[in-house]
Amino acid sequence: MKHFKAIFQKVINDFNQDKKNYFLNVIFIFLLISIPFSNFLNSSVIALFFLISLFRFNFIKEINATLILVIIFYLMMLFSWFWTIDKSLTLKSLVKEIPLLIIPICFILNKDIFRLNKSKILKYYSYSIVLFSFYFILKAFYNFKLNNDINVFFFHDLVTKELNAVHFSVFVSLALFYFLTKEFKKIKHYFFILFLLLFLFLLSSKNIIFSTIFLSGIYFFYYSKSANKMRLRNIIISGIIFLSFFSFRLIKERLMFEFKIKGESNIGHTVINKKDVGSNVISMKEAWCNKKFNQTDYFSGSSFRVYQTRLFLDFLKEEKIFWTGFGLNASYDKIEKKGIYYNVFQGNDEIEGYQKKNFHNQYIQVFAELGVIGFVILIIILFINLKNALKQKDFIHIAFAILMISLFLTESFLWRQRGVVFFTAFYCLFNNTKRVKLNR
Repeated sequence: MKHFKAIFQKVINDFNQDKKNYFLNVIFIFLLISIPFSNFLNSSVIALFFLISLFRFNFIKEINATLILVIIFYLMMLFSWFWTIDKSLTLKSLVKEIPLLIIPICFILNKDIFRLNKSKILKYYSYSIVLFSFYFILKAFYNFKLNNDINVFFFHDLVTKELNAVHFSVFVSLALFYFLTKEFKKIKHYFFILFLLLFLFLLSSKNIIFSTIFLSGIYFFYYSKSANKMRLRNIIISGIIFLSFFSFRLIKERLMFEFKIKGESNIGHTVINKKDVGSNVISMKEAWCNKKFNQTDYFSGSSFRVYQTRLFLDFLKEEKIFWTGFGLNASYDKIEKKGIYYNVFQGNDEIEGYQKKNFHNQYIQVFAELGVIGFVILIIILFINLKNALKQKDFIHIAFAILMISLFLTESFLWRQRGVVFFTAFYCLFNNTKRVKLNR
């Protein structure tokens, strides 16, 4: 207990120079740090952050137009209650998604929050992720000693299925970029970079690993100090573009090959372990074309997402969802019925079947449940987030923007409390710059 008290006091002392705003900074840090903990603890910190913001309420006649978009997105969810096909599920989800409303309101209506110290907030967030990762490694060694099972070092077994290895990979990646982009690095910072990179590989999310490597390349080529000294940079990039143009045909042929093969480890993690389903691996082509499946058919990560995309297109043809969607979180019943119709693995007393899974694609999930208007709002939010990041030349913001765009292709990230809090909090923190004066 003394250690926690000491840490809390250290954080407060670090912000004590700005006595007027240090409460908001400290609470916001604990809001971010609490994301991997239980949803109840995280919700409590969000409520405290909201109450402190109200207590320090200081309205000025100007708004942050960028943050208003997030509120509009939540209002779209709220309005979907009037046409949803499952009012109870939509109402329950509206409570879970409320950070999309609360956190931007705190930023918009309180001018003091405009002075949040982004650098120090990222610092403490990143150190907390190092501690979390170190804890999970120790836990894995302990479990390995007990069970002698190497799987405890990988994927969901390394963290927890509830926390989700893919989602935690995003948390780790952003922390890694904080240490990578530090101007003056100490030995411990290099250690943290290597440690988080190793941990990222153990989490086994191919999407996030690829995105992290891609972003690291961009950083070293364009944003690091060494990038300015690289005379051959433009020649190298031009060569890559030239070779890419001539290898397009080979890439196309490879993609078609991947579409047809029965690969067990396509891009994207599997939603159910193969040992729990059966030995017949379904290719992406089969996932798209088969009229019926068997209870022993196993979907790889990519083939499952192809199957879910197929369901979405079926819904667009068969249901009137183009403009309004089914309603927030109301697509589950439709997905389940389709799963029964196609006879995918139905699960058992211990394992949840494929028909119980969501779309595992944020773009499709939003389109199916909020219609084309909700989909367009989400695209605008992501576009403006990336545009602001590039304009400010803030590489961590750029990394966040690209990670979100990439993650949404394979995960319904915003439909999980940790996901919606992570996205909304960092979106508001990074984009809390552009303000528009209201007419008096």
